[in-house]
Amino acid sequence: MAQQNHSCHYNKDMGFFYNNSGVKDDWDKTQLILVQVVGSLFCCFILLSNAMVIAAVITNKRFHYPFYYLLANLAASDFLAGIAYVYLMFNTGEVSRKLTVKGYFIRQGLLDISLSASLANLLVIALERYISVMNWKVHSNLTKRRVTLLIVLVWAISIFMGAVPSLGWNCICNLGDCSQLAPIFSRSYLIFWSVSNLVVFLVMVAIYMRIYIYVKKKTSVLMPHTSGSINRKRTPIKLIKTVMVVLGAFVICWTPGLVVLLLDGLCKSCKVMKLKRWLLLLAVLNSVMNPCIYSYKDEEMWTTFKNLMRCIGNGTRRQRSTRANARPLSSAQDTGNSQPPSEETKNDDQGILKT
Repeated sequence: MAQQNHSCHYNKDMGFFYNNSGVKDDWDKTQLILVQVVGSLFCCFILLSNAMVIAAVITNKRFHYPFYYLLANLAASDFLAGIAYVYLMFNTGEVSRKLTVKGYFIRQGLLDISLSASLANLLVIALERYISVMNWKVHSNLTKRRVTLLIVLVWAISIFMGAVPSLGWNCICNLGDCSQLAPIFSRSYLIFWSVSNLVVFLVMVAIYMRIYIYVKKKTSVLMPHTSGSINRKRTPIKLIKTVMVVLGAFVICWTPGLVVLLLDGLCKSCKVMKLKRWLLLLAVLNSVMNPCIYSYKDEEMWTTFKNLMRCIGNGTRRQRSTRANARPLSSAQDTGNSQPPSEETKNDDQGILKT
């Protein structure tokens, strides 16, 4: 039995590993349809909203600053998350049992890369906000080269995190170490992944709390010496509300999933499969909220969105008018226009002119 557990099973389908885990993941048809419908609506919003954010940063020169470049990168990671969620939702349930090992690695790899990139981008944005707020500036002094290096580093780490299981940190050759939530992932890898993300989460919380304390202290010092309107516009007071929304959204959407993954890695007897589908929807909800939190409260961003929508609308109307002008006239219109006027028509026209 021990020899069988330590032999490799790369040629098996996922049904073999689900049976090995001993946990049933049977989806009720109603639940599966509900998750797919609600998840698809969320994913459509994720793809559309994040595409609009990227287009706004590219087209508006006022957004050519480090914060907005990082914001566009966050939108790109959430856009990838939308694609990963769509692929996951329509390859779950009974379909997941028919997947090959390679197909399962691709499915989970896309998800892990997108989630790691979103988290890493949030951390980088927190660092950028920390630098700018500590200098009491709207934008930091990061050069384009450093911002580019940060973006490349974010994606390099995210791709590495997503590829680690397929590179060998799995339980295909050791069935006794398989987890419940991901039947070919080692429990040790789940512990590593969840703990590392929780550590990043705690670092980000510490950064934002430091920003909050500093802004509150700075505002109390400046308040007696500046007018209320200038204080609201020229200082990052609005950042306090944004920070609290970011922290609340992240805590609600990410912490339960990370804790459940950690439990799956530490506890064999814990029943965590029932929470899997709802934790997935929470993760999707976080990607839905990111564009709203970081972008849609910005008046300039909203104006850019409206201009983009007008351009799309004008382009659609122009295309319709071009098609209408390109249509050939009907045969009756052609013959009516091609026939020369009769003598009676000429006499009538002359009489009208004389009158």
